[in-house]
Amino acid sequence: MTSPQTSTGTRFRSGFACFIGRPNVGKSTLMNALVGTKVAITSSKPQTTRRAIRGIVHRPDAQLVIVDTPGLHKPRTLLGERLDSLVRSTLTEVDVIGFCVPANEPVGPGDRFIAAELAQVKKTPVVAIVTKTDLADRQQVAEQLLKVSRLGEWADVVPCSAESGYQLDVVSDLLVARLPEGMPLYPEGELTDEPEQILVAELIREAALEGVREELPHSIAVVVEEIKPREGRDDLIDVYAWLFVERPSQKGIVIGPKGARLKDVGTRARKQIEALLGTKVYLDLRIKVAKDWQRDPKQLRRLGFYD
Repeated sequence: MTSPQTSTGTRFRSGFACFIGRPNVGKSTLMNALVGTKVAITSSKPQTTRRAIRGIVHRPDAQLVIVDTPGLHKPRTLLGERLDSLVRSTLTEVDVIGFCVPANEPVGPGDRFIAAELAQVKKTPVVAIVTKTDLADRQQVAEQLLKVSRLGEWADVVPCSAESGYQLDVVSDLLVARLPEGMPLYPEGELTDEPEQILVAELIREAALEGVREELPHSIAVVVEEIKPREGRDDLIDVYAWLFVERPSQKGIVIGPKGARLKDVGTRARKQIEALLGTKVYLDLRIKVAKDWQRDPKQLRRLGFYD
C-alpha cells in the first residue's frame, strides 16, 4: 500500500527512531517534549529508564514513533545486563537513531564507548543531538558540536533544548526525513502504546526516586496489581500497587520517619496518575522487601524484566 499524499504533495512518512546515550543525558525529557506530553518518567538520578517506552509524534506529514531506551553503560548487575541487551536489540529495529550528548558536560569515555557501538550499526542513519543547550553558553554549545561531530560519521549534528523548546522542530524534521514512506502506524491521538498499568507503575517509581538517598534508585521496583473503578462510583479509580526494595534498611528509608516519606510518595504519585487517567484516584501503596532482586533471574521476571 502506498503512503497517502500530504497537503503539500509530499508522501506521508512513518517509522521508528530511538534515542541512545549514556545515563542522564536527557533522552526521556527530549522524547516527552517531542511527543508533547509525559510518556516517560524523568529523574535527576541516572538509569531511571528501564523499559523501551514508545512515544508517538503526530505530524501532518508523518508519524514518528520514538523509542526511549535505558542509558547504555557498563553493567554491574543482571538487571544492568538485561537493560544493555534491550538497548542493543532496539538499535537494530529502528529507522533512525538519535545519539544524545549533553551540551553542559565534557565528552567522556561513556560517549566514546557509545559512538564506537554505533559505528558497528552500518545500515541505520545516526543523528547526533547535543541536548540541554539551556544549561550551556553559546561558546560551550559550539565547542560541544565540534567535539561530537568528531566522535563518528553522523547523518547530521543538531543542538536543542527540551526545556526551552529550542530547535525541537529541527530535531523532529531531521528524524522524520530519514523515515520510510508509509501509512500511519497508530491511530490519531494515541501518544504511547505502553499499557496503563506500566505507565502508572512508572509514575509511582518516579515519585519514590525523588528525595531518597543516592544508593536507592536502582533498588526500587514497582508493580501495579490492579486498576479498577470503585463500585458504585463513576468518578473514582482504585489503584493497588507494591513498591519493592532489596533490603529491610531500604524499606525504612522509603517509609521515612512515622511513614512521612511514603505518604509523600503516594500523594505525588496520585496527582500524576490522576492527570494520566483523567479522574480521581485512590492509591493503595504498600512496600515489600525482595532480597537482591536485581541479581535474581526469577525475581527479575516477576517484576517484569525478561531475558
